[in-house]
Amino acid sequence: MSFKALVGLTQRGRKGFLQLPLGSSRLQPLYLLWCQKSTSVAQHDSADSSSVPENFTEPKPSIDDLYSSEQKSAVLQQLNLATVEELSAMKLLRGRKSVNVIEYRKKHGPFQDLQSLLGVPLFQYKTAVKVCDFILNPLAKEERKERKTASITKFIKPEIEREKLKSANSIVSVVFGTRRIAWAHVNRHLTIHDWQQQECTMFMKGTYMPSVYLEEISSVVSRFPEADFYVLEKNGLSLLNANLFPVTLHLRTVEAMLYALLHKAFAQEGQHKVLSMARIFVGKHFGLMVGESRTSGIDLVKQLLLESVTLAEPRVNFPRERVVIYQNLLSANKPRRDEELCDSLLQAVAFYEILTLNNT
Repeated sequence: MSFKALVGLTQRGRKGFLQLPLGSSRLQPLYLLWCQKSTSVAQHDSADSSSVPENFTEPKPSIDDLYSSEQKSAVLQQLNLATVEELSAMKLLRGRKSVNVIEYRKKHGPFQDLQSLLGVPLFQYKTAVKVCDFILNPLAKEERKERKTASITKFIKPEIEREKLKSANSIVSVVFGTRRIAWAHVNRHLTIHDWQQQECTMFMKGTYMPSVYLEEISSVVSRFPEADFYVLEKNGLSLLNANLFPVTLHLRTVEAMLYALLHKAFAQEGQHKVLSMARIFVGKHFGLMVGESRTSGIDLVKQLLLESVTLAEPRVNFPRERVVIYQNLLSANKPRRDEELCDSLLQAVAFYEILTLNNT
């Protein structure tokens, strides 16, 4: 086909082009040209890909090569001299990791280089690097977190002046599910005054009856202590998921009734005392997110309970006489885990920690 003929074919537009039979001899030169170019490109791509072995991973540099001799010395000194309490004070080393560091020192002697951190159980390459970075600059992560959480008011509705939130001496954090309502009464020093839950046996049973919901929720609200704010968990279930519609309807109903009952019982001079806090926000604060999904916080709460009796300055202060009761409650083998109870505590802790972080 000559170039002039091709131009004429193109100028006739889509209509003229479609009028040619697919097997027309006038299209064959174009088809052969396309096949040749496609084969050439495929061979080129194949040659490029064959030069890279399957499962190729770029080797990571030695951890010691990432730091100067002075930095390595400072990190090693901290790792070799710190007690288990001092190691646990670092967020990255809380729980079993700090114990593993001490056990490694007892078995192998002091750390001679940073690469040997990879021999400590639960330490991967990324973890080891993060620990070294934190020891060298403990404020860096907090500064980044402060920038990311510059405004807690974005995640709390209705909007309240930041100064009013900061002045709250105590809050009651409320989390509800399909069978329970849980609450935690916590003060600004993260001391637990009250932490419990109530079974709601009539939730999501049979025909939806507003009067039944009202009776169940009213009995729970009557047990709430006085506080500066009442913070309700705002679940992020999508309204577009038809399969979750019954659960979503239930949660929205409970939230609305709690808001109305609490506002009526505790509001003063028209001031908002009932707030909603996004569940996903709490999950991000504690690193409980996997993609867009929130994972369980039970293990974290168990760790907070343990630290309250093993550390001189724990993150959360539980009543000493109730620590064992709480531990037994969370350790019990039950068909339904105490997710709401744990989430109510974590929400309260996140509320105050983020306010404090924003204030520094």
